[in-house]
Amino acid sequence: MEKEYDFSNARKQPLFSFETDYDMNTFMAMARALRMTVRKKHSKRSLVFGLGVAAFGVASIIMWGPKLLTIAAIAVILLALLFQDRLNAWFAMKRMLSGMERARSDFYEDRYVSATDIGTTEWHYDKIKAIAEDKVYFIFIFSESHTQAYDKRKMSGGTADVYRKFIVQKTNLNVQRI
Repeated sequence: MEKEYDFSNARKQPLFSFETDYDMNTFMAMARALRMTVRKKHSKRSLVFGLGVAAFGVASIIMWGPKLLTIAAIAVILLALLFQDRLNAWFAMKRMLSGMERARSDFYEDRYVSATDIGTTEWHYDKIKAIAEDKVYFIFIFSESHTQAYDKRKMSGGTADVYRKFIVQKTNLNVQRI
């Protein structure tokens, strides 16, 4: 029988804490989470459109012969589709402010607090639109372009299973595995 956890005992002491380094792997996980959740329909349309344009390019090569520009365009489209999470991660990293490379996040009963070298922000659970999880991170999705990641390897206060139950209880959202 599974033990029930009471998460209502803390206001001043965090229930869970995470240390997260925002590096390329973290940004790729966040990009993948966006693509597989709130951007899912857009991503499918982009895939179909990109493959359609590539197919049209291949047809033009068959009908009119190979042209360097057509071959290059097909290659760029296919590479962009194949490495879209890496590309999105790279662009997001370029927009990141200096001092936000590492974050500590403390989770309390009624809120959570994220601190970086440039400041501390208090968040409330009702602002989270979706939650995703992969092998390494829990990822909160706030919009089609805003996410936060929490590294399960650097968590304290409990296990990933206990934290998952806690965050589901606080947000009334299911955690989507990606």
